[in-house]
Amino acid sequence: MIPKKSLGQNFLTNTGIVSSIVDSASLIPNETILEIGPGKGILTEELLKRGAKVVAVEKDSDLVPFLQEKFAKEIAEKKLILVNRDILDIVIPAKVGIRSIGTKTLDSRLRGNDEMWEKYKLVANIPYYITGQIIRKFLTEKKQPSKMVLLVQKEVAERIVARDKKESLLSISVKTYGEPKLIKIVKAGSFTPAPSVDSAILLIDNISRDFFKGISEERFFDVLHAGFAHKRKQLFGNLRAVFDEDILREKMKEFGISESIRAEDVSLQEWKVLSQKTI
Repeated sequence: MIPKKSLGQNFLTNTGIVSSIVDSASLIPNETILEIGPGKGILTEELLKRGAKVVAVEKDSDLVPFLQEKFAKEIAEKKLILVNRDILDIVIPAKVGIRSIGTKTLDSRLRGNDEMWEKYKLVANIPYYITGQIIRKFLTEKKQPSKMVLLVQKEVAERIVARDKKESLLSISVKTYGEPKLIKIVKAGSFTPAPSVDSAILLIDNISRDFFKGISEERFFDVLHAGFAHKRKQLFGNLRAVFDEDILREKMKEFGISESIRAEDVSLQEWKVLSQKTI
């Protein structure tokens, strides 16, 4: 099976890394795991061995027959549900009922199984070109996973955890929903074909919307995007283009936020204060 560059396929071959990914998921027997892009099934196999019920979503139609044959027993036993779809088209149900994707309904094997999504985890070696879309999609789903363990580019993982102590629009956005942690660096040689950069196992734990209690989610991100609009400018300069300058100055002073600070040095809680208090 030749990996398709157009789908960002880099098949994981290092079994030690597979074990580290699954260990990071802290699996509970019979819980639902959503896997994106199972590829040749090396991660799928380990998840099943650990007792998970796996819903594997594979976009590549050419890989589906291979996976159906490899996991015929697990599919027959309903331990694995294999769905040939684009993950970005799938909506996880937030309420009991038939789940829909736009005007279409999801695979009939999933209908009426809403309890399987009551508390699920996302575990995947994701195509790097849609990393941002996948993280954004599942953190903002009405029915969020409780935990995400993703194999992503090393640079992206480092940005998300702010390893250099400098925040970004991406890192703050992720931290509003969960607790990101870089678990392990993964060398390029762990894949076939080897990508041009190293990767990392990224854990986003304790995912919820608790951060937004008492504030508007939409309002928060309006403020955040305005603050990061011009990275080299001071925060006050960015925000006064959007908000009343006098009130902004008063609130920043009240909460001890320097007018000369840059967005990358503003903490998550300071962003929350600004979105709550600035008019």
